[in-house]
Amino acid sequence: MPHHHPHPDDKGRPVLLQHPDTPTPLVAWADPRQAATVIPGGAMPDTLNGIAFAPWRDVPASEAGWNEVAGQFAHDEPPFRVPEGKQPAAGVVIEEPDGRIWLVSPSNAFGGYRTTFPKGRIDGGVNLQACAIREAFEEAGLQVRITGWLADSNRSRSYTRYYRAERVGGNPAAMGWESQAVHLVPRAALERFLTHPNDLPLLQAIRSLPLR
Repeated sequence: MPHHHPHPDDKGRPVLLQHPDTPTPLVAWADPRQAATVIPGGAMPDTLNGIAFAPWRDVPASEAGWNEVAGQFAHDEPPFRVPEGKQPAAGVVIEEPDGRIWLVSPSNAFGGYRTTFPKGRIDGGVNLQACAIREAFEEAGLQVRITGWLADSNRSRSYTRYYRAERVGGNPAAMGWESQAVHLVPRAALERFLTHPNDLPLLQAIRSLPLR
């Protein structure tokens, strides 16, 4: 049955979710062999892998604040060259110590994505790493720390730099209006969730990563 997202969109309009996701039982979060799902405002365990699920209290409120946000990682990155006609964007692959990876379900399968990684276009003067951290918060409710570069991906309308990251705070139940569910998925099950062709190169990049 359709229902409204608890958060309105950026223009203050209600977001009607036509086909809401179904949350998993709380026990799924504790089992690294299972995929776990939370919906907006849903129930979550207090902690996972020793890190609490708690609201991010000092979220930056400006471009300058995002550019100074904690969690950026000083390391050598490949040059980021955006093809003509594409918008620059940044995204993040967030890994848990138990080997699972965080995914989001865009509200009403926006862009044709049933499930994907948090990502968004570069706005104004926000740098790539800051944009990736911001998207993890806005789409997945998570506070993350960048741990390295993963891949650059040529998407339908954007050219996106994806970083590896780890969760340091936040709560996925506090996802913004752009997401109707957040999932924590074992690597072996990623192909069941990531069905859009644009995500296949990222799946290949993840398969090459050593387990944490």
